Formats: sequence, C-alpha cells, structure tokens
Amino acid sequence: MNDKKSNKIKLDIVSDVVCPWCIVGYKRLEAAINELGLQDRVEIEWQPFELNPDMPSQGENLRAHVLRKYGAKRDDSDKARANISAQGAEYGFTFDYFEEMKIVNTRDAHLLLDFAHEEGLQHQLKQRLFAAFFSEHKDVSDRAVLLAEAESVGLDPAAAALALDDTERRRRVLGQEAQWQQQGISGVPTVIFNRSSAMTGAHTQGSYKDVLRKLASQ
Repeated sequence: MNDKKSNKIKLDIVSDVVCPWCIVGYKRLEAAINELGLQDRVEIEWQPFELNPDMPSQGENLRAHVLRKYGAKRDDSDKARANISAQGAEYGFTFDYFEEMKIVNTRDAHLLLDFAHEEGLQHQLKQRLFAAFFSEHKDVSDRAVLLAEAESVGLDPAAAALALDDTERRRRVLGQEAQWQQQGISGVPTVIFNRSSAMTGAHTQGSYKDVLRKLASQ
C-alpha cells in the first residue's frame, strides 16, 4: 500500500530470474524512474514467479526447451536471441547466449531472494542473479553459485545456506507464488503499482513514465 507519510510509490515486480523480458522490462522501468527523478520515492519489492516450476534439477537445454514449449525452431530462437540482446544492450544489460545454455529450476533462487528481502538486499541480489544467468554463463540453480552471489552482495553465506533449507520459508514462498497467480497474474514481468493497478509485459520506458508521473502527482 502507498504510505502517505513517506509518500512512497510501492512497486511489486512479479518475475523470474531466468526470464529475459523481466530484466529488459525492469531496465526500462528503472530508466523511467531515473528520468523522473523518483529514485527516493519508489520502493521496489521483487515477488516470486517460476516460469518452469517442474523443471528437473539438471535443467534443460534452452534451444530444446523453447522448441518443446513454444515450437520455436533454431532460426526462430536465433532471431529471438538477437532481438532480446539488442533490447538489453539499449539499456546497458548484456545477454550472452551460448550453445550449451540451459533453462534451470529457480525455486532456490526465490528462497534466497526472500531471505535477501529480510536483510534489505533483495534488489541487489536480484540484479546479480539476472547478470549471473544471462551475462556470465552461471547456473542459478546451483547452490554454490547462489551462495557465492549472495555473499557478493553482502549476505552472510552461512545464514543464506540455512535459508535455503528452511521448510517454513519454502512453504511461504510457494504460497506467495500461488497468491499472485490466484490474482490473475500468468505472465511476467508484471509490475503492480501501489497494489492497485498492474502492467504485464516489458513495456516501453515511456509507458512506465506515464504511469509513474501520474502516481507521483497524486
């Protein structure tokens, strides 16, 4: 809810760390926030969404995955990769797709992001996980990778490891995922503004700016 005392604009961003349009959409949103000078008035909380909740631990080759899930053949996936890479580059984010790239299970990543939220470092970790997966050829389902990224943003790795094994946390995060889906969110990224309106998909910087400007003037 919007806190009238602090006059904050609350943004809940429902997303997955292996969703390329999620980071592109965020970068456009971030640019809109910066353009309007609203950095100190916006409060961001990242909310969990698993694109592939049943993905096995070994993951699946990305090309095979998009063929199976979307029917996209090699030419289609090459064009999609080139397009998303160009969209990312426009806002300073590097996509480095490679032939052996896998889509992976992200449940542990969401558990760690939940822990990071408690420690005030969720946003930093989310950005690190996007970069780790899309820019640095890292497996964000690997606990060693997750704990290293957690430590890199200032989280205690021992406490982070305990968080990954916390059954109550796992239950809560799964409940949060279900709650957002029950509210009708089936695509990501979805940005919810002050828990009252939402935009699904990676919208333009201008579109985000229009909504933020209206909220800021209220």
